[in-house]
Amino acid sequence: MAKAKYSENLIGLRCAVCKRRNYYTRKNKKTVERKLEFKKFCEWCRKHTAHKEVKIAGK
Repeated sequence: MAKAKYSENLIGLRCAVCKRRNYYTRKNKKTVERKLEFKKFCEWCRKHTAHKEVKIAGK
């Protein structure tokens, strides 16, 4: 069976306020060693909040 091209680089972004996982993105783990953090819009909080990197549970 074919291996997914980017599945090993996939990470989730979780809202720092409501703790819901709203976004998924990829990260080059060879060059970026720190955890990612972005200010993104949270649909449940209805405002821009910090979203931090979390692991995906199925891995």
